[in-house]
Amino acid sequence: MLKIGLIGFGFMGRMHFDNYERLMNEGHPIQLSAICDIQIEQLKSSKAEGNMATEKEIYDLSPYRLYENIEDMLANEQLDMIDITLPTFLHAELTCNLLERGYHVFCEKPAARNAEDARLMAATASTHGKKLMIGQCLRFWPAYEILKENVDSGRLGQVTGGYFFRGSEAPKGWFMNGELSGGCLLDMHIHDTDMIHWLFGKPNKVSTLGRTVVSTNGYDIVSTNYVYADGKVINAQADWTLEGDHGFEMTYRVNFEQGNMVFKNGAVHINPNSEPGYIAELSPDAGYYRELLYFTNAIVNETSLDTCSPESAAGTMEIIEAELKSADLGGTWVETIK
Repeated sequence: MLKIGLIGFGFMGRMHFDNYERLMNEGHPIQLSAICDIQIEQLKSSKAEGNMATEKEIYDLSPYRLYENIEDMLANEQLDMIDITLPTFLHAELTCNLLERGYHVFCEKPAARNAEDARLMAATASTHGKKLMIGQCLRFWPAYEILKENVDSGRLGQVTGGYFFRGSEAPKGWFMNGELSGGCLLDMHIHDTDMIHWLFGKPNKVSTLGRTVVSTNGYDIVSTNYVYADGKVINAQADWTLEGDHGFEMTYRVNFEQGNMVFKNGAVHINPNSEPGYIAELSPDAGYYRELLYFTNAIVNETSLDTCSPESAAGTMEIIEAELKSADLGGTWVETIK
């Protein structure tokens, strides 16, 4: 039985909690044993804010052992894996410490505040023979998995262009300090940068425009163009200033030589050039569930993390840093492959 400790019980902590309970109810060989948060008593009785709904507003945590201090949890629990859903700037040091102490670690995205720390996290996992995965959940999201399948198979020919977008209202609290969160670029836009990296590999260079509207020390609206040797035209945009009734949105449009794929309003439309289009049948499971199932299975079955290795997540961070440099320079082209 894989015994798990969850650190952090805000929005993402609750999202992971919901999915661990589902996995346990389904009979998977895991056990969420303990939950740690410095505000656990307040959080368990209040609603967490996020851009998607968690299963519940108020949680019954009576079956779990609760801690306010990480060291207390580690000293009193026999755990195999730790799930970290703390703010970004706390990821790297804690992850490396836990890996060095013999725990497998699932760490929420982004991997760290900078690419150097992300590379150190990957290296530490390798050195100590422990598994580390970063929660780049789009790699497990059915609407993006089917895009990956079509890109890799070539059934619609080669990709000629693509556009990716996500947006919502601004988050709250520490997210609004770009020094801590990295702003919209690192917290929200990284999803689509990671998807572009996963689909097409590292671009040769990037050009990013960014604008600060509501936060400090970070961009709130970003748009990046990615250059590839084969000339495909790729752009990704993110905007967390969409207030009012807009809500959360994630979409893509990818053009192929022999058709196109469009994801909007929760459905993937596949439109071949020479025959009628159709709506793809997708798993109803969200990427959060699928990524945790994948990672826990990899530990239990001792399989590799080919879909989302920590080295690949660090590579995404390197692209993001090139985008940030470009934005700071007003859109100047910045190389990502030296």
